Amino acid sequence: MSREIQARAYLAAPAAMGGSWSRRLKTVGLTLFAVAAFAVMCIDLKLAPEALLAGMDKFDRLAASAFPPSDGGDLPRILKALAETFAMAFAGTVLAALAALPLGVLGAKTVVGQPVLHFAFRRVLDWFRGVPALVWALILVSAFGLGPFGGVIALALADVPSLAKLFSEAIENSDRRPIDGVRATGASPLMVLRYGLAPQVTPVMASQVLFFLESNFRNAAVLGIVGAGGIGFELEERIRIFAFDQVFFIVGLYMVCVAVLDTFSQRIRARLA
Repeated sequence: MSREIQARAYLAAPAAMGGSWSRRLKTVGLTLFAVAAFAVMCIDLKLAPEALLAGMDKFDRLAASAFPPSDGGDLPRILKALAETFAMAFAGTVLAALAALPLGVLGAKTVVGQPVLHFAFRRVLDWFRGVPALVWALILVSAFGLGPFGGVIALALADVPSLAKLFSEAIENSDRRPIDGVRATGASPLMVLRYGLAPQVTPVMASQVLFFLESNFRNAAVLGIVGAGGIGFELEERIRIFAFDQVFFIVGLYMVCVAVLDTFSQRIRARLA
C-alpha cells in the first residue's frame, strides 16, 4: 500500500488505521485489567485444573453407570410427567401474557406520555424482573405445598415483567400512520387500538409469547426439582438414589421434546414475521 493510499485511508477512517499512543496505551491497559480481573475471578471460584481433574474420575463413574439408558419400567409415569411439564409451561405462559398485555400498554411512552410515571412504571417492572422463576417457586411451594400449582404461578410471575417490557417496546415502535389514519375517521379509542395498532403489534407479541413458551418448558424442569411437579421431580428422585441410567433416559427424552417444541415454535414464528 503506497503512502498516498495510506494517507487517504487514515483521513477516511483514522480509528481503523491506528490512533495516538495514549489511545493505544489505554486499550492495552483495559485489556490487561480485564485479563487480571478474569484471573482473580477464576482463583476466587477455584477454577483450577486440579479441581477439574479431581472431579473427572467421579464423573466417569457416573457416566459409566448411565449406560445403557433405561426407563426403569416407569415409562408411562415419565410421559405423564413430561405432559405435566408442558402443561405447566403453557399455563404459566398464557397467564403471563394475559397479565402482561395491559401492563405493556401502560408501559408504552406513546400511551403514558408523562415521563415521571413512565420512568417509575418501568423501574417497577425492572425490579420484579430481577426475581428468577426458581426463587418464586421456592416461595410458592413453601406457601401452597408441593405440586404444579406453585410452578405455574412461579413461571407466570417471572415472565410478566419481561413480557410487559417487550410488549411496551413493540407498541412504542409501531407505525403511527395507520393509527392516525383510523383516528382521522372519527373512530373510538377502542377501534383505533383494534384496527390501527393491533394488526401491527399482534404478530410481534405472539412471536415473543411463543419464545417464552419454549423457555418455560425448559425452566419448568428446574422448578420440578424444588417440588413444583413435572419432569424435574422425576429427575430429582432418581438422582437422589443414583439411578443415573434412568436419569440419562429422562434427559434424552426431554431433549427430544424440547427440540420438537422449538421446531414447531420457530415455524410458527416464521409465519408470523
